Amino acid sequence: MALLVLKFGGTSVGDIERIKNAAAKVEAEVRRGNKVAVVVSAMSGVTDQLIGYCRAISPHHDPREHDAVISTGEQVTAGLMAMALQQRGINARSWQGWQVPLNTDSQHSKARIIDINAAAFRKRIEDGEVGVMAGFQGVTNDSRITTLGRGGSDTSAVALAAALKADRCDIYTDVHGVYTTDPRVVSKARKLSRITYEEMLELASLGAKVLQTRSVEMAMRYRMPVQVLSTFENAIGSDLPGTLVTDGDETMEQNPVTGIACTRDEAKITLVDVSDKPGVAAAVFGSLARAGVNVDMIVQTGSADGKTTEITFTVSKGELDRASKVLEGEHAKIGYAKLIAKDDVSKISLVGIGMRSHAGVAATMFETLAEKGINIQVIETSEINISILIAAEYTELALRSLHSVYGLDAK
Repeated sequence: MALLVLKFGGTSVGDIERIKNAAAKVEAEVRRGNKVAVVVSAMSGVTDQLIGYCRAISPHHDPREHDAVISTGEQVTAGLMAMALQQRGINARSWQGWQVPLNTDSQHSKARIIDINAAAFRKRIEDGEVGVMAGFQGVTNDSRITTLGRGGSDTSAVALAAALKADRCDIYTDVHGVYTTDPRVVSKARKLSRITYEEMLELASLGAKVLQTRSVEMAMRYRMPVQVLSTFENAIGSDLPGTLVTDGDETMEQNPVTGIACTRDEAKITLVDVSDKPGVAAAVFGSLARAGVNVDMIVQTGSADGKTTEITFTVSKGELDRASKVLEGEHAKIGYAKLIAKDDVSKISLVGIGMRSHAGVAATMFETLAEKGINIQVIETSEINISILIAAEYTELALRSLHSVYGLDAK
């Protein structure tokens, strides 16, 4: 018998039939003798609709009331899930974030979890009741409702699992698990049986949409095993039918590269002939930071005479115009000759803890792309990640070629 937290995302509870389907999976775990807690998202599309209502009232609405409105989607789902379980003869009740309580700071719409006082919730679980908690929401110390930001229900689920000292947190979604790369782009992409916290965190931060980054950070902090699986096709009772996110020494993957992430939401800015003197980089990136522009990859190269330098960096496509205008406004202070902005680029990232002990991973990547005539514009590395920027037109060719050369293709 285990204590499990099952989380169902928006597509998994997108309508009444899907809620009933999710309830059947909860029932199956209860019938197997497990103690079960459930965390639910709003039905797909509901949160966007609620945000639209807020904007229709006022584009500059009170963030506290905004959270009070948009958190109601999860409240509806929690109640419906509890009712669906009751229809199946399961003792169940719904819980809102403030009832548990899940305590957060006061950063509305992007609140951080401080702690969860789950004593009462856990006692009900131990007594045989299934607790259905509304994800995404919490409460401040002055009793205001908060929300955790997009994907926050994943974080709610992992945090609840940690507070309950659960054996595992199962994240049910519309994919079968974590793949070696996007299966919509590479048909030979393979579902991983296991992946480390570190690798999953890298993939999530580099564009993989399977798990929310903060939820992986929390799972790693509390060493909480997280299983990703499909609401619609994975069979209850099979041996880890999805992908288990766990400690590095428990993984079975031996390949130096575990997965390849890709994001097309990249834009590149190059500042040409910048004076090579102390404080220039601070002027460039300080001005962007003050404007709220997030910078990703950064490369700086000096000239032969040592008098000028070239600074290249990436931002999201949505922030390209704003970043360009900020730097144009700082032209006199920075002192560059020309600003070149491009949005026809993609970032491809190799991820794998095996890189720590395998030489030549980067060389293989560069040689493979060279053979395909693909030029690398920017390179960035970490201990378990190599990221490159290439022209967008070569994205699919690069993904397929690298996926194959590192032995990731499904057999």
